[in-house]
Amino acid sequence: MGSPLARFVLRVLAWLPAMFAVWMLAAPLLIWPSQLVVRAVSAVGMPHIVRAVEQQGATLTFATALKPGQASGGGEIAVDVNALLYAYGLPLYAALVLGTRERGWPRRLLVGYAAIVPVVAFGVLADFLKNVTITSGALVASQTGFSAWQREAIAFAFQFGSLILPTVVPAVVWVLTHRRFLESLRR
Repeated sequence: MGSPLARFVLRVLAWLPAMFAVWMLAAPLLIWPSQLVVRAVSAVGMPHIVRAVEQQGATLTFATALKPGQASGGGEIAVDVNALLYAYGLPLYAALVLGTRERGWPRRLLVGYAAIVPVVAFGVLADFLKNVTITSGALVASQTGFSAWQREAIAFAFQFGSLILPTVVPAVVWVLTHRRFLESLRR
């Protein structure tokens, strides 16, 4: 294991289980800033749909003004979204930062966290919108007021927010904050 790259990969792999454990245990605290973003965006952008957003652990519950089934009957729909589905980049990023063993790691962790918070919020919002406009059926979707092209955009946003952003953003932020380390590996 004389290669610096191999040593780095082993350190990252060693940090991953610990970072995932911290991520799971601290999930309510780590998700809280994203919940604030989701709440603000919902209040400004969807006040006719979302009445409130509550957090229970890592789950965000959207209380909506939407009626199940017939638009005039019954109660209102609540949609639960597991924010951890969009926050798995946090432990990945932390393991990468700690695996480099460079000075300034606390600041780098904060920079990465600040970059990942909006990613989590985006994924949660896209998941919620997918649930009320696509998954819930035509009667509920018709109450949202979204057109066909907007529902297509929501489907794209959901895929992008669940498959691409949670892995790409932590990697890009790590590369941007560790250029000197990457240069040393290249030599």
